Amino acid sequence: MLTVISMTLAFPLAIFVALGRRSNMPAIKTLCTLYVELVRGVPLITVLFMASFMLPLFMPEGVKIDVLLRVVVGITLFSAAYMAEVIRGGLQALPKGQTEAAATLGLTYWQTQRMIVLPQALATVVPSIMNTFIGLFKDTTLVSFVGLLDPLRGVTTVVRADINWKGIYWEPLLFVGAIFFIFCFAMSRYSMYLERKLKTDHR
Repeated sequence: MLTVISMTLAFPLAIFVALGRRSNMPAIKTLCTLYVELVRGVPLITVLFMASFMLPLFMPEGVKIDVLLRVVVGITLFSAAYMAEVIRGGLQALPKGQTEAAATLGLTYWQTQRMIVLPQALATVVPSIMNTFIGLFKDTTLVSFVGLLDPLRGVTTVVRADINWKGIYWEPLLFVGAIFFIFCFAMSRYSMYLERKLKTDHR
């Protein structure tokens, strides 16, 4: 759930950040660059701790934000920075003639990006986007450090709570590992399907 919600929110933000890093406006380019470099310079666990424990200290008196919402915001901002670099790589891979041809047709900047540049760039970086998705899916287990439950913490808590499971740890851990493997393998297969459908490997 955390992965799907965060990636859904991060995707449009990553597109705007990637376009901002390629902007001719110095202020926007600098702001987007600082955001990406700042977020990529810290691990996800640091972002989660700041969202869970530091953010409430800056809120007005009596204002409380649910910890789940804070975690979703933190993961969204973190994944958007990484995905923005992936998308920027796809944008840079396109020939400059694409935008020049659009300009000769009289298309505006946003029309060019929406109808010509972004469809080709996103199709090129499908494997990298899916790789980011899979990495974030596995990293969501870190939310256990900020008080939220995840499958890994859930099974270990159950094992420790039941005397019948005393000394038996590897079975539930293997079960959780199998769950993660099945999901990640399914996502990798879907990525290959999208590659074949979009024929990115032939471009």
